[in-house]
Amino acid sequence: MAFLTKDKVFSKLWFKHYLFIIVGSFILASSFVFFITPHKIIPGGVYGISIVVHYLTKGVFSFWPEGIPIGLFALLLDIPLIIAGIKILGPRFGVKTIMGSILTATFNDLITWMRPVAADVPLVNDVLLSCVFGGVLAGFGLGLIFKSRATSGGSDIIAMIIAKYTKLQLGRLMIYVDSVIVLLGLVAFGDWAIPLYSWVVIYITGKVIDITLEGADYNKALFIISKQHALIKDKLLNDLERGGTYFKGQGMYTNEEKEIIYTVVSRREVAILEEYISKIDPDAFITIMDTKEILGEGFQSLNQKVSD
Repeated sequence: MAFLTKDKVFSKLWFKHYLFIIVGSFILASSFVFFITPHKIIPGGVYGISIVVHYLTKGVFSFWPEGIPIGLFALLLDIPLIIAGIKILGPRFGVKTIMGSILTATFNDLITWMRPVAADVPLVNDVLLSCVFGGVLAGFGLGLIFKSRATSGGSDIIAMIIAKYTKLQLGRLMIYVDSVIVLLGLVAFGDWAIPLYSWVVIYITGKVIDITLEGADYNKALFIISKQHALIKDKLLNDLERGGTYFKGQGMYTNEEKEIIYTVVSRREVAILEEYISKIDPDAFITIMDTKEILGEGFQSLNQKVSD
């Protein structure tokens, strides 16, 4: 991970990033309180550990009859991890990550305290529905925090430290660490449904984080090989008002030189283009690929993406 850049204090971007952290932390905490925690779902990370500890300490302390507060215990785990991360990995986390950790913990315990019902009463009784909505909210909240150029801390830092001293990939290590935490819930509660539902939440959370960071893009990328490439080029430029790029190619079997068009169009324009090409060259070869995000002329500006 690169060293985090600093925003100019009180600039528009500074206010936007800290607003993302506040709103993201609130949404993330709400996903825990209303959907995840009451069903004993273990979403990985320090909050997965905190949920296990919360239920295991229920009735142990007279001043915490419902168990150690989840936000407080998560913060007690998070802060030392961030400090260790700074010492071992360098200043990659900064004030934003610390602020996100404190706010998420505070919001979690504050919302729990303000709820008119007990903490172990879910908003909806259906576990799968809670997994879906909990995962969506958690992913959206984390996505906003990530958009502020902060990190999620917790198990991410553990994975980074292990990766520093091993040859294992960071993404794989994060899965391993979260899976161990999820299996901790199985050992603690003795219910196989808990890790299975937990992995559903982790999967949905990851997908929603991607959508939040990259956006839901409905454009398609096309590679087109056709003898009528000049007509297709005119169709793209003049009718659809789209650009493209020519690549030089060679047939593997015939060794024939070929012109390959690469372009990006909307889903509606794919149908228009397919119909047109079928009329002028039924033997054309077209590869259509989904795109996650398109940056550049005719689409979202790269500068706008970075400044968001």
